[in-house]
Amino acid sequence: MAALGWLTPRRRPATARSVLAGEAAAEAAQKSALPTGAEELSGTPEDTGEPTFPVAGDTRAAAFFDLDNTVMQGAAIFHFGRGLYKRKFFQRRELTRFAWQQAWFRLAGVEDPEHMQDARDSALSIVKGHRVSELMSIGEEIYDEYMADRIWPGTRALAQAHLDAGQRVWLVTAAPVETATIIARRLGLTGALGTVAESVDGVYTGRLVGEPLHGPAKAEAVRALAAAEGLDLERCAAYSDSHNDIPMLSLVGHPYAINPDSKLRKHARSLDWRLRDYRTGRKAAKVGIPAAAGVGALAGGTAAAVALHRRRR
Repeated sequence: MAALGWLTPRRRPATARSVLAGEAAAEAAQKSALPTGAEELSGTPEDTGEPTFPVAGDTRAAAFFDLDNTVMQGAAIFHFGRGLYKRKFFQRRELTRFAWQQAWFRLAGVEDPEHMQDARDSALSIVKGHRVSELMSIGEEIYDEYMADRIWPGTRALAQAHLDAGQRVWLVTAAPVETATIIARRLGLTGALGTVAESVDGVYTGRLVGEPLHGPAKAEAVRALAAAEGLDLERCAAYSDSHNDIPMLSLVGHPYAINPDSKLRKHARSLDWRLRDYRTGRKAAKVGIPAAAGVGALAGGTAAAVALHRRRR
């Protein structure tokens, strides 16, 4: 089994950089928050015969939704990269790198922290020197082009149930906070916790505040926001597809596994957490890697991506 070690993400406890990333994300989320129920989302929650939840009028409760493969099919950072490539922010070879990273994410069915760090580094090098306002404006266009049609209706309905109950709903994602905020706003959610890139006088420096909002950092962000907003985490809900988000899911009294990977499914069943699966296929690879990648000849490239990752390790 040792030979398969490269398939297993490393589990890490919260570090000082995780805490810094979480606190920065919470601060950014509060600044950009919208009133609850800004828009109405499509879809209706499932009738499962479970006790009524969320509880209407419980303002000390909120909901936290992971983004990639929970709210939206695929990775937001990749779709954003496609949009920037279309606008000639970088060269085709860098788009191919984005595509291979997305293919690996779908093929392996896990969020490898090291692999995700590569994607974040790519994105930071691309936006360095650009104005935050410029990327926000472009992000609105990219949402319409690549993301709007990839939202899971079932997850949207779950978010709407919390809004209808008068509760706040936040995205929690490793995607850039600006991108996450755009998605949250377009979905009528309260706001977003995301990776905070450093900027000086409105211009990106190419550095992060802390680290990517992933794994333990997500939990730190939720904890910091809950403290700032006066939320009772035992009355809150969290939704994710990935076992990397177990720290965040474990913080709340109502954890949900949405489109779960195998490790999260097993963990959720062992603790009697609620599960929802809105996928038509059992594995993310069945969703269609070439279409998600957006470049020709990627069907054969997925195997090459795996081989390349093996050689690098």
